[in-house]
Amino acid sequence: MRIITSIILIFLLNQNLYAQDTIESQVNRLHQYAGLWVSSEHSDTDSVGKFPAIKMNNISTMDNQSMQVEVLQYQNGKYQSMLTELIGYDSKSDQIIALGQNQQGVIFKGMGRFSSEKKWKMQDVDMLGNFYLGVEFDFQSPTNVLLEGFDESGKSLWKTRYIKSNPKDKNIGIQLVSVHQEMLQDPVGTLRELGRMGYSYVETFVYDKGTFYGVSPTDFRNLVEANGMQFLGSMTFHDLPAAGDWKSALEWWSKTIDDHVTAGVKYLTTSNNQLKSVKSQAELKRYSDYYNAIGKLCRAKGITFAFHNHADEFALVEGTRIYDYLLENTNPEYVYFQADIYWMEVAGVKPVEYFKKHPNRFLSWHIKDYKELGASGKIDWMELFHHPEFAVPKYMVAEVEDYSYPPMHSVQLAWEYLYYRVLD
Repeated sequence: MRIITSIILIFLLNQNLYAQDTIESQVNRLHQYAGLWVSSEHSDTDSVGKFPAIKMNNISTMDNQSMQVEVLQYQNGKYQSMLTELIGYDSKSDQIIALGQNQQGVIFKGMGRFSSEKKWKMQDVDMLGNFYLGVEFDFQSPTNVLLEGFDESGKSLWKTRYIKSNPKDKNIGIQLVSVHQEMLQDPVGTLRELGRMGYSYVETFVYDKGTFYGVSPTDFRNLVEANGMQFLGSMTFHDLPAAGDWKSALEWWSKTIDDHVTAGVKYLTTSNNQLKSVKSQAELKRYSDYYNAIGKLCRAKGITFAFHNHADEFALVEGTRIYDYLLENTNPEYVYFQADIYWMEVAGVKPVEYFKKHPNRFLSWHIKDYKELGASGKIDWMELFHHPEFAVPKYMVAEVEDYSYPPMHSVQLAWEYLYYRVLD
């Protein structure tokens, strides 16, 4: 475990180096307002009732520079439109501009800007130039914003708290290493944010001494489910044992699998940094035997086992790619594969060719890019997700490894990219 642990620590340190602490530009700050929001029961709480008084759908357009806003109010047993707006960032004035119309037919225009990452003020006037409304926005988290309206004298007229409630109908998962520091510092709050962002399930990264982020399997499962998600996947690590340690390694896996069964996990994945030092196919056979043994244990206890790749697996050993050898020499009944699309691209291989040749071996994809999803333009996600010769696997797991923004904003962008631009 020492090698794997060292790699994990280096990886997490690199995450901190690349992640930005704040959202700097007006246009990116505005994009925090995108999504489906619902009003809380009261402005002082984030609790949401069965039929929220207000629903607000903010659809991002023009490469995230603007959004179409529709606000619906629950009246007489149904939601009716009460306000529509177009809000966008104007590059000439460096201001946020709004043009809207309310239920009474009054058209208004507004102008304002963010004074900080979380504070946003707008001043609205009607089309005759008369004062209409002042509005202040306070983003208390990426999924929790407090709005307050003011009259011309500055007197508060109303307060409404909106909670993000993005849909989960496209079954998008999140690898929690994307928000690793946030999970270590505040697992309860982080899972709450991810559930509101629209993620359907989580895949954990660190299982340690029978716990997930220091929480027991049952309690962690309950925590995930309390936030509207499922705990479906887990990445776990245990190096290939020396010849005499085979039994103890499988005992470790047996206990690990039991803990994951208790947590309700459906699949386990692993990877192995030791593979980069392999020099012969005889050595590779030991890895295949090891993964077959783990997969057999998993299957006996109702969990699916899969191998997760990085770039090292595409090196040649005695003329054969390591990854190809594992595909051919592990038992399909026991060992599936989780394709990390990013690392396949880094290694210079074409994921499409593997999915065409081995259509039934891939349980999951890790959907990751060189930056936030879609930002690099290097990976043809539409080809992958809409290819006629193979199906998208059961588990689609978003992951962010290199950040342009704070991690919580980056994982929101990943969900949005998949939900609105890639998936049907």
